[in-house]
Amino acid sequence: MEKNIQNKYVIGITHGDINGIGYEILFKSLADALFYEGLTIVVYGSPKIAAYHRKMLNINNITVNNAKDATEIIQGGINIINVCDENTRVELGSSSIQAGECSVAALNRAQADLKNGLIDILVTLPVNQFNVFDAGFRFAGISEALAQEFNCKNFVITFIGQKCKIATLTSAMPVAKVSENITIEKILWKLRTLNKSLKEDFLIRKPKIAVLGVNPFASDYGVFGIEEGDRILPAIEKANAEEIICFGPYSPEGFFASQAYKKFDAVLAMYYDQAVLTFRLIEGNSGVCYTAGLPVVSTTTVHGPAYDIAGKGLADESSFKNALYTAIDICNARKTMEGIVPLKKQAELEADKKIC
Repeated sequence: MEKNIQNKYVIGITHGDINGIGYEILFKSLADALFYEGLTIVVYGSPKIAAYHRKMLNINNITVNNAKDATEIIQGGINIINVCDENTRVELGSSSIQAGECSVAALNRAQADLKNGLIDILVTLPVNQFNVFDAGFRFAGISEALAQEFNCKNFVITFIGQKCKIATLTSAMPVAKVSENITIEKILWKLRTLNKSLKEDFLIRKPKIAVLGVNPFASDYGVFGIEEGDRILPAIEKANAEEIICFGPYSPEGFFASQAYKKFDAVLAMYYDQAVLTFRLIEGNSGVCYTAGLPVVSTTTVHGPAYDIAGKGLADESSFKNALYTAIDICNARKTMEGIVPLKKQAELEADKKIC
């Protein structure tokens, strides 16, 4: 993915888990001035912790402005807003409650600034779900937190890559709860939201969506389960009646083994691991996680804090870079849509509110 800046955006970046690779991939990226040329970067983190990581990485060619809040940022530069206690310690490669508290503090501050229009885009570096939960974060992920903040029920977690786009019907949850969360209404709303995002965020005029089954062989006509026949297929038929171009349910094994995904603009998987596992095998570490359906633009990396390589200089920053590039592309696409169809956008305003 390549950066295509048409507008000068203020990019908010949360620092993620301070004991992981977040700061490493951030500073490796920012060391290249062309990476953020034309942008204003606002890191929600800690100047002290940032300095610690920069010293470890021996990155000295970056000028950073320490700001108290978003009103003190320098346009066109790199800014850090402190959200951590000054006594917070870095324990590379380890999970700690302090790391969780810093992650949550960064998310809360950035989310508030995004809602108040002080930043245009939010890109989040990886957190540890265990320690952010201990710090009071009660969501399956950042997508869910943003959806609640912006009162948007029908968001779609979508993994974006060069070769494919795979969305998931359900958020991360125990496998035992997946079946009860597969309903005709939920599939239909996700297809509506995904279809709308493909059109407005990616400028795909007539998106074609593949829908996966949940059981082995997509149940093989009821031999291995009832979800496909009772819930998934009826939802697809209802979506087709609304002129959403979608097909399925497909057996995931055969669908991906035959590379049938290349014939579609996006795939809707039935549960989180079905989506992300397949996506990572196809795209590796370069993909992006995007929360489609929100009124704001937020992306994140597809990988976690990677404690096993923290502090070793081995982290691959491509997912973070692509998360930023993708967010910019989406913002540009939305501005394009606003210019192309202003009257249609106004007419659809009430319908759009029903999706969120």
